[in-house]
Amino acid sequence: YGRGEEMPRYTMQLILDKWVHPHVDTSKWEYYDLRAKSRDDTEDQVLRDVISAGARIKAIFKEPTITPTSDQVRRLGLKKAWGSPNGAMRRGWNGITISRDTIHIEGVELGYKNPVFFERHAVGGEYSAGYKIVGKGKLVTTFIPEGDFEEAITVDSRDIVDDLNAVVTYHNPYDNIPQLARIFFGRCLAARITPYVVTKKTVFKWQEPFWDTMKSVFDDEFKSKFVAEKIIAPGAELTHLLSDAATMKLVVWKDGGFGMAAHNYDGDVLTDELAQVHMSPGFITSNLVGVDEHGTLIKEFEASHGTVTDMDEARLRGEETSLNPLGMVEGLIGAMNHAAHVHGGAEHMLPYTAKLRAVIHKLFREGRGTRDLCGVKGLTTEQFIDAVAADLSK
Repeated sequence: YGRGEEMPRYTMQLILDKWVHPHVDTSKWEYYDLRAKSRDDTEDQVLRDVISAGARIKAIFKEPTITPTSDQVRRLGLKKAWGSPNGAMRRGWNGITISRDTIHIEGVELGYKNPVFFERHAVGGEYSAGYKIVGKGKLVTTFIPEGDFEEAITVDSRDIVDDLNAVVTYHNPYDNIPQLARIFFGRCLAARITPYVVTKKTVFKWQEPFWDTMKSVFDDEFKSKFVAEKIIAPGAELTHLLSDAATMKLVVWKDGGFGMAAHNYDGDVLTDELAQVHMSPGFITSNLVGVDEHGTLIKEFEASHGTVTDMDEARLRGEETSLNPLGMVEGLIGAMNHAAHVHGGAEHMLPYTAKLRAVIHKLFREGRGTRDLCGVKGLTTEQFIDAVAADLSK
């Protein structure tokens, strides 16, 4: 359990105290303080400890954390602007995909009528880029095969004629795309929704292997199953969408009932759009899926939103707040369920998490949810947590 900061930290502690601890034995849970100040004080040892524990336990929940700006470095008295912990987690847990799905409450209208799934490749792309700011000159990008220093390959060579240029180098690891494909198509099949693969391969030719691999896995392992379940018609092919088209489809396909898989950066941008169409990031799940050396899946769950700084500042001024914790609680439920499947105890855990979700949804349907859905008559942060706690105890 990775503790975060600001409004989510305050809210999740209330939830642990009132929803979880009275009903669940958490004595074997491991807690880590991922606040920016804790990372600074430990020289990021706490993050390394989280990665080690996650690889061992396989089920992780992380509250939203701060990636400090230069202003926050000064205000919090930090030694440096520590980077986002997410990249280190994705590398440390052999990240395959970040699954982001819409959350639905029966009887409550949000954005999409039916589920929308998204798989975002968890590694590679712009996020791990190296760069230099340079002037005029000659730019040569060279690849040296492992163990063969005599066979240097020129990837690209060009003349730089401007006085100011950003030179950027990155790569996309594709070895785990078959795993991503099986996770994506398996989830779409189970939910009976139509899968789409998103790239910009018409312009970015290097994205072709992503599509080729996804299509190969679909054709060899899943196509007949999708046809048998009547999700796609006999003779239909896996559909490719250009990323430009995907941005438009997310807006117009309001009925939902589809899934998309994309590269790291495209997935980041498109899932932000997905969240806005579906009301807010609070109604989108976020689940990093990695794998250990034995093939066991490592799953890290968190909310798709940040630390809600403005609301936390209002709380500290003594003002009423109304934070919808649904995204965080879905993450906690996911981590608890996965832990139960990996380590045992599912027969006790799954009924509890199902009841917790049902109680939260029931209160929203009755107009006793937070104010983002229930308007000015909705409950405050604390009132909603107390209302759920009361119903859980019945």
